[in-house]
Amino acid sequence: MSRTSPHPQHVEVSRRGLLKNAGGLTAALTAALAVGASATALTGTAEAAPATFTHPGMLHAYGELNRAKVRVAAGDDPWLSGWNRLTANSHSASTWTPRPQATIIRGGTGENYGILYNDIHAAYQNALRWKIAGTTANGDAAVRILNAWSSTLTTVTGNADRFLAAGIYGYQFANAAELMRDYSGFDLNRFKTMMLNVFYPLNNQFLNNHNDACITNYWANWDLCTMNSILAIGILCDDGTKYDQAVNYFKNGAGNGAIRNAVPFVYEDQGLAQWQESGRDQGHTVMGMGMMGAFCEMAWSQGEDLYGYDNNRFMKSAQYVAKYNLGEDVPFTTYRWGSGQNCAQQTHTVISSASRGQLRPVWDILHYHYARRRGLSVPYITRMAESVRPEGGGGDYGPNSGGFDQLGFGTLMYAK
Repeated sequence: MSRTSPHPQHVEVSRRGLLKNAGGLTAALTAALAVGASATALTGTAEAAPATFTHPGMLHAYGELNRAKVRVAAGDDPWLSGWNRLTANSHSASTWTPRPQATIIRGGTGENYGILYNDIHAAYQNALRWKIAGTTANGDAAVRILNAWSSTLTTVTGNADRFLAAGIYGYQFANAAELMRDYSGFDLNRFKTMMLNVFYPLNNQFLNNHNDACITNYWANWDLCTMNSILAIGILCDDGTKYDQAVNYFKNGAGNGAIRNAVPFVYEDQGLAQWQESGRDQGHTVMGMGMMGAFCEMAWSQGEDLYGYDNNRFMKSAQYVAKYNLGEDVPFTTYRWGSGQNCAQQTHTVISSASRGQLRPVWDILHYHYARRRGLSVPYITRMAESVRPEGGGGDYGPNSGGFDQLGFGTLMYAK
């Protein structure tokens, strides 16, 4: 096996370049040109946020939403199978009743965060039903949930896990709101205020000081969910500074969410790369595929290709994780990191088989990007995607928080 040092940055292929004829992106390009965006910005190689944000522009841009709408209406598979998975989920019912709380606690005494993640997934799933089928009852339900929380929630707290809550539920909440941003009766400004005052401060605090711990103490997913929330809030609020904060951390951050730390070792001759949490367990490793996949997709919707950043570094790690979880062998390089507040040294010498083969709805977004948008061969990702398809969402993978770490429904939303 071979191991390489981090690759120099290559010139990324931009969403604007690949999909410049898509209606929503054409409009976004026109707007960008109107304000004098540079040619560099339009190729996706700039460090700066887009001059004009595309809306909807997170996990689902206009093209993905329109394709799902047309294909479901025509009764085509696999979209229809994904749609049936959505409508069978109790969270997507228009009769869902929100239970907003002033304070959400994750970690420590009085935990109640399950109330939040169930309501977020209900808002998101109802939003998808509204966008795809145009059912007003579902649109009304999504807005009812979002408005109830933005009028009530003031605090996310708990032990260190409060940062996980602020990250995971922050980016998921923002995605639901992005889908409903133009819906009559949705108080978008109040929702933005909640995201900026309740979620972002915790996101920013964690990314800057990591709960006063050694910079490598927290696993990649802690950074990634935080980065996702900051990126999503930036897009929702048309805030280029926050967008740049998240993207620059992905490229150059000191913590384990930065691409070269999340994927520390590349086996170039095998087209594989080791994920940071591989020696920990496979459940969190697969979660990482979902977290980084979501980050790359949201940036892609804004014209920036992070999927291909650093010579497809993330793709190689997803191939690695998929291959191992399909039951095949992969190389492993000893991984060392500093833990706690004093950076006490820890070591993983072998890959962990714990929760090997766990199925999470994170693979279709990767398969359809790399294999269909880009036309690349990703056999292990493809096989994993086939094993989960049609993907469900929150409520389909058990009642615990791990079943709600991903919004899911990738078969419905990304099939091409």
